[in-house]
Amino acid sequence: GKIRSMYEPVHGSAPDIAGKNIANPIATILSLSMALKYSLDLDKEADKLDSAVQSVLDDGLRTIDIMSSGHKKVSTSDMGDAIIAKLK
Repeated sequence: GKIRSMYEPVHGSAPDIAGKNIANPIATILSLSMALKYSLDLDKEADKLDSAVQSVLDDGLRTIDIMSSGHKKVSTSDMGDAIIAKLK
């Protein structure tokens, strides 16, 4: 059988920026992708989620922690909404 697993972004919960809408949600979203793939055998769904994240990054959206010249700075909720939109 399978072993029990936990999936958490390496940065943890980032309490110092809680409520500021500046946290990068990508690691949390990709943790879900890992759970889909490795615990739930939903490889196709995990791949779609990974592709949605990559597509948003390819579109140039960035949260403040990964912002660089030539990209568009977005909030936590904007990044999450953009990833969800790619899944539709």
